[in-house]
Amino acid sequence: MQTPTQPNTLRNVGVLFFTLMLFWVMLVDSLATDRLVIGAVVSFGIAVLYRDGLSFFTEFRATPAAFVAGVRYYVYFLRKLVESNLRLASIVLSPDLPVRPGIVKIRTGLKSRMGRLMLANSITLTPGTLTVEITDEWLYVHCVTIGSLDVEQATEEISAGFERYLKVMYG
Repeated sequence: MQTPTQPNTLRNVGVLFFTLMLFWVMLVDSLATDRLVIGAVVSFGIAVLYRDGLSFFTEFRATPAAFVAGVRYYVYFLRKLVESNLRLASIVLSPDLPVRPGIVKIRTGLKSRMGRLMLANSITLTPGTLTVEITDEWLYVHCVTIGSLDVEQATEEISAGFERYLKVMYG
């Protein structure tokens, strides 16, 4: 007899397995049988170990709006990546090194685990910021140069742009 969580667990294992296999095939750049078998064994092992879901698609809302938001999210992320690289380069190259490092507390409205994880990773991958902890709806972010210690203003500066798209994708 199946419990209500078993179908969801099987779905998570399947989604994670196919996601890992996709990355495996892209990394090894080969469809040779031996490489596919090795990739399948490793992918299946990881998928079973992390059956509660760590895949990008685990809590993804598969709607047309979510796919459009996903494309817009990556365009926004790339733009922020370039902007923050240029800003950090100007700080490093400045003779007086104008840094004000610190940790700010920001609030997220994202309810899903994957949405929060994507937000934290997006912040961390943007140069000059690093998510150091996620606790419920709070993220603690280390910044090379703090703009504001006010929670609402820091949230707007750091995460609001990412959240706009992640809410559509993950809720």
